[in-house]
Amino acid sequence: EVQFVESGGGLVQAGGSLRLSCVASGFTFDADTFDADAIGWFRQVPGKEREGVSVIGTEDGNTYYADSVKGRFTISSDYAKNTVYLQMNSLKPEDTAVYYCAAQVLTGRWDKPSTYDFWGQGTQVTVSS
Repeated sequence: EVQFVESGGGLVQAGGSLRLSCVASGFTFDADTFDADAIGWFRQVPGKEREGVSVIGTEDGNTYYADSVKGRFTISSDYAKNTVYLQMNSLKPEDTAVYYCAAQVLTGRWDKPSTYDFWGQGTQVTVSS
């Protein structure tokens, strides 16, 4: 069974930092096996569409970020641990959302949720002003 589990969310003051983790089971991130072309982080607030935050390619390690988080968030991977991280610095109240990780089996538009095949259950991030 494929399962993704996010963790690391919580309540933080504006300007603070959090590191989210996404651990996979029943699924390998490792570039050698190419179970997934990319791992992405998305976020969603009630009443709004799910928004692409960042993505990392499993083969080439290329990364992309939404303009709203560039310079503040960093995506990284530790395939030995089957884990992808999202380091979030200089957090703002508008970063408040449920954050999800997702795996894209075949390369597609990185910020489009419909191109991803497997999703975690999400972790809540709340940034207070």
